[in-house]
Amino acid sequence: MRSAIDSEALIADNEQLRAELQDLLQQAHINQSIIERHQAFDLKLIGASEFRELIEVMLTVMPGVFSLETVTLSLIDGDYAIQRILRDLQIGINEFPKLLFLKQALAFPDDDLTRADEKPRLGPYVAALHGPLFPHYEPVSVAVLPLVRQHRLLGYLALGSAYGERFTRSLATDFIERLATIAAVCLENVINNERLKHIGLTDPLTGVNNRRYIEQRMQEEVARSQRDRSALSCLFIDIDHFKRVNDQFGHQSGDDVLREVAARIKKELRLSDALGRFGGEEFVVLLTHATREDAARIAERIRAGVCSRGVMIEGSRDPLKITASIGAAALTPPDRSRPAAEVKQAMLKAADQALYQAKEAGRNRVMLAAGD
Repeated sequence: MRSAIDSEALIADNEQLRAELQDLLQQAHINQSIIERHQAFDLKLIGASEFRELIEVMLTVMPGVFSLETVTLSLIDGDYAIQRILRDLQIGINEFPKLLFLKQALAFPDDDLTRADEKPRLGPYVAALHGPLFPHYEPVSVAVLPLVRQHRLLGYLALGSAYGERFTRSLATDFIERLATIAAVCLENVINNERLKHIGLTDPLTGVNNRRYIEQRMQEEVARSQRDRSALSCLFIDIDHFKRVNDQFGHQSGDDVLREVAARIKKELRLSDALGRFGGEEFVVLLTHATREDAARIAERIRAGVCSRGVMIEGSRDPLKITASIGAAALTPPDRSRPAAEVKQAMLKAADQALYQAKEAGRNRVMLAAGD
């Protein structure tokens, strides 16, 4: 009798062990699946070589991989340098509503998130603390990951969940710290890549776009205008008697004049417009969604702005009076039957011819090309 009871107990114990083993195997499979999913996500992060691609992975792919309600990325950009680069590279900030920009590091009580050794902060959502990181959605619990590279805080990757137990202060942060490190390295890499692109498309003297950029952008805008049947205009601007400045005051003074004129032109433009130094003392302005009348009005405003006050240069007691001649051409809308590259060249040529007419007519004036 005793032997039978022992056998039944052993069988019951064996079945319980089998059930526990099955649970462990099932959990191991789940854990393996999670690890593989996370590794695949890490590879996507590391493989992103462009800013737009990385932001897409962080803000669109990450919530699905980690079962989160929201993920935001906040970059510290107090001098607007990153935003200017993105704008010049035609990366629309409005494309990414969860991409945020902060002027400075956030102030957390009793914390200093600018320290390179700072750990991620996990816990319940507090509007006063986390509101700037979650402007469109209020999660229940959050994980704020400071993105630090070489003792410099780049920004914050903020994870938000609708479940209070998802992120708690007692939760182990090893995995989240690893994620923050990978994200920071990838972010620094793509920002540096975009900076290099920007340098390659920027005139080093004036800080505006160079000829390569403006011609490339103009062809893209011509193609877009052909599709949308929208107006497009360009201005050819030349500083009057610029050679005299170089001859009389030297090339350093000439450089000062170029920088000042570029700044005055840029002041009169919209964010959607583009300014490029075409060579020497010549600038080209691309005006999107601008008719011939719009181009004439903006060109006159630029002309008046350039000559509104003198430019102080070394070697001159009084401000040097500077004027500019401008030629304008418009496409309303561009001819669809011709290649965009050909239409671009025709528009540039028309604006250049109008500029020549402005020079011939006495300088310091705006001339419009004869027709669209």
